[in-house]
Amino acid sequence: MTIALFIAAAMLLIGAVCAVARMTMGPTVLDRAVALDVFVALGICGLAIEAAYGRHTFTLPLLLVLTLLGFVGSVSIARFTQGSDDIEEDPS
Repeated sequence: MTIALFIAAAMLLIGAVCAVARMTMGPTVLDRAVALDVFVALGICGLAIEAAYGRHTFTLPLLLVLTLLGFVGSVSIARFTQGSDDIEEDPS
């Protein structure tokens, strides 16, 4: 059980480092928004792993709030963004 916990934590840490790298280097706002959504999802997964390891349900309301916050944030960014500015128009 402990080995699986360390492997899962290492995988989440690698994913978090990659998401932070995309947030800092992302050329568009949409890239940064997707990276932030991935970072929130990784945080949710980390809290779920901690709750399963500790065998308690105290973090379930926090998981629900973070899930709804991530969903609403992604939808609102997708709704109010004018479009991707990294697509070149056809010159013809």
